[in-house]
Amino acid sequence: MAMVATTFAFGLCACSSDDDEPEAAVAEQVAGSYTGDEVMEVMGDGDTNTATYVFTKATDVTVDMTIPATAEGAMALPALPVKGIVLVKGDNTITGTVASYAGTVMNASGAEKSYTVSNLTALFSDKTVVVTYTLKYGNMPFDFVGKFTGTKQ
Repeated sequence: MAMVATTFAFGLCACSSDDDEPEAAVAEQVAGSYTGDEVMEVMGDGDTNTATYVFTKATDVTVDMTIPATAEGAMALPALPVKGIVLVKGDNTITGTVASYAGTVMNASGAEKSYTVSNLTALFSDKTVVVTYTLKYGNMPFDFVGKFTGTKQ
């Protein structure tokens, strides 16, 4: 009888679920919309706007990001996708980087424009993100330097 009780007790311990829930893929942890302040500078001059950046899961370890449309008139920029941002999880942060991403978009007049986003870093911590990058758009002679700080919605 003692042997049966011991086997039963150990059986219950072995069947209990002490394992933690598996952690979601890093891309799932950061995917979503973030709203906050965006600063776009050209030659040191810039404006601060409220913007929403969207991150979508591409793979378990990469996300795609959309830089929202900004400004008006001659300085208008359409929404610009940046694909394949590689994520690395640290202790309390997740960092995403892209050395360079080139793409094309249609502007408001229907013309195709090329763009390159380089030196992109996205630092995710809790429900916030800080994104910095350099943007070359079309034939504009100067690069834009972008910085966005937002909170996940």
